[in-house]
Amino acid sequence: MSVIGEGEARGGPVFKDISAEEDDMHIIESLCMNCHEDGSTRLLLTRIPFFKEVIISSFTCPHCNWSNTEIQSAGRIQEQGIQYTLKMKSKMDINREVVRAESATTRIPELDFEIPAFTQKGSLSTIEGLIDRAVTGLEQDQAARRVTDQDVAAKIDEFIAKLKKLKDVESEFTLVIDDPSGNSFVENPCAPQKDPDLTVTHYKRTEQQNAVLGIQESDTLEQEKPGNDLESLRNEVLIFNTNCPECNAPANTNMKLVQIPHFKEVVIMATNCESCGNRTNEVKSGGATEEQGTRITLHLTNATDMTRDLLKSETCSILVPEVDFELGMGALAGKFTTVEGLLTDIKDLVLKNPFTCGDSTVSDRSEKITSFADKIDQIMAGELSAHLVLDDPAGNSYIQNVFAPDADPEMKTDKYTRSFEQNEDLGLNDMKTEGYEA
Repeated sequence: MSVIGEGEARGGPVFKDISAEEDDMHIIESLCMNCHEDGSTRLLLTRIPFFKEVIISSFTCPHCNWSNTEIQSAGRIQEQGIQYTLKMKSKMDINREVVRAESATTRIPELDFEIPAFTQKGSLSTIEGLIDRAVTGLEQDQAARRVTDQDVAAKIDEFIAKLKKLKDVESEFTLVIDDPSGNSFVENPCAPQKDPDLTVTHYKRTEQQNAVLGIQESDTLEQEKPGNDLESLRNEVLIFNTNCPECNAPANTNMKLVQIPHFKEVVIMATNCESCGNRTNEVKSGGATEEQGTRITLHLTNATDMTRDLLKSETCSILVPEVDFELGMGALAGKFTTVEGLLTDIKDLVLKNPFTCGDSTVSDRSEKITSFADKIDQIMAGELSAHLVLDDPAGNSYIQNVFAPDADPEMKTDKYTRSFEQNEDLGLNDMKTEGYEA
């Protein structure tokens, strides 16, 4: 194969924002697998907001007019796997857009139907498109089956008819997309509100899933080196090499242990990319999982509340009842910021979601998003009273008490016992901490 078009190597980020320009398009001569003549493949390395980097390839053959389009995730594997369970109740659900990674398994329990992982290339389509693609795959060898085994061909024809009937949504059925890489996504048309028909579950990958994804886990822990104890780490900024999450160029990440007053120690990591100028920060708890979960409710009454320091761990969910907003754990990762900074991140997360903006969005949804952004602005300006709720089953989140050590009249902190499902999400049900020999 040889490059015959644009896309010469040059400086700058490898993955750029998606746009209508073709300056970064690569055109490669490729063999057509249909007629075995020479065709061309167009490759676009781009970055879609909310979905990170992707590689889009489109093959066309001028001889037989055969074409094929694929999408492949070029981003890093997420820390946790993800499972989407969608109750299909109306024909509108068929039009939901779906990002399905190659590592995702798709199931329809009512038909006992499953598309295993790595049997199809990654795709960006609708649920109707997923069903059509499954039908096309089943119909591919039907002509030969009708000659060699008519009974099997008849059963497959019957099953194909059932799949096609699903698109009419005459009866309710369930669609499950399980992706251990965490890079799949199902559209929420109710955004920024929670979708009552869509359940999103984050989970810890098994050793077998890590092996399938090519993630190598260390079998032994490194010996602790002299001078690297906790006391010395508190006064030292550690620097290690990594890649920029935006352009994938080499960058440095700084890490430091910080003691939050009246709370606990946390690990703050900051990455600064010299290639694209992107800056990110993430916070990890420096302590163990608490015995009980924590639910912090802060009444936002004026603009001065926006300056309160805030720690949101990666296991914390966010709720703002006054605007019917709920954000599940893992969506914004761990953050050490202010209340204003968190509300700004929430606003940007909703506005930059490609399924809720752009020319393809419907007017009603666009109005909801605009109204939501206006309400967030009013809350930050102190014009609208609201409650900010941080619900962290691990107990590692925190909002600054400006009256410390006295109680804060506008803030309420509740401790609660975790449910079995919350312990399962945190990986605590299978964790054994007693009975080991010294």
